[in-house]
Amino acid sequence: MIRLDPATASSAAPPAVPAWALANASAPSDADAAFNAGAALASLDGLARAQPSWAGAWRQRLALKCAAANMRLAGRTEDEAALRDAWHLRTPGADPGPAGTIFGAWRQLAMQPPVATPERLERIVDQLGLHWDRAAVADLCTQIDDLARSRRPAPFAAAAIAARVVAMHPDAELLAWWLADLVLAQSLRWPRPLPLLMAQAFGPSFRAEAGGRKRVRPGEEGFERAVCGALVQAAADACRLAVELSRRAEKLLTVAPKLRAKGAGEVIFLLLNEDAVSGSLTMKDLSRFASRRLFERLQQLEAVRELSGRPTFRLFGL
Repeated sequence: MIRLDPATASSAAPPAVPAWALANASAPSDADAAFNAGAALASLDGLARAQPSWAGAWRQRLALKCAAANMRLAGRTEDEAALRDAWHLRTPGADPGPAGTIFGAWRQLAMQPPVATPERLERIVDQLGLHWDRAAVADLCTQIDDLARSRRPAPFAAAAIAARVVAMHPDAELLAWWLADLVLAQSLRWPRPLPLLMAQAFGPSFRAEAGGRKRVRPGEEGFERAVCGALVQAAADACRLAVELSRRAEKLLTVAPKLRAKGAGEVIFLLLNEDAVSGSLTMKDLSRFASRRLFERLQQLEAVRELSGRPTFRLFGL
């Protein structure tokens, strides 16, 4: 029988962004936009600092949404399902391919502290398929440090780094959005970034500032205000996702004592910390056949969802 720490089985109900902030997301001035963004981020702040049992799955699902938007920005066709396949169905240690590598960059953002060192940024630049020399990366780290010392409001600091990256390299918008979330987390002193802004890059906030005709890009007129509006929507989406996952995690933890398969505890840990888990997962105490039986049992108990829609090579998650 599985024994789990009762402290992980429940947590405070996830917050919600105030309805008035959502209703006024398209604020008439920078000050109003910043106020609305501040209210939305305040709602998200406690959740960003907390460690409920399902926090890993929540962060990774936010990363998946940003990676899918990143594919569109890069002119690629991979959607969330294709990114899941590229990452979770590869053999251990295998190259996930260009799309999976970009997904890996967003996963890394969600898992590591918001620290920008030259070594880390060099790896991210490479993962995003960009080609920068070390001097440019070092200069970017200096600019991030300068922003941290400037104590600019978090939404404006995020907008500023995105604009500076695109000014340095107009073809580096992928990196601009990745760093915007990192700098946002730095400014808010979050222990880890939340992947938020990239998922909103094609949303109404950035089109409203351009009169709905095109998308406002980093550095263009109205970009800071658009970032504020996007953060309101991103925070609301993240809070709604947290409510959904907390409910599903509670169900999973409730049925956990009914599972007697060896390795079931490790599978539950993975489900709480990953966006998806392969239905044919193998571990020291869990064969492929036993894994399939375990996931079938979890489905019967309505404790997991099958995410791929396929009869084979299935993926499961909260």
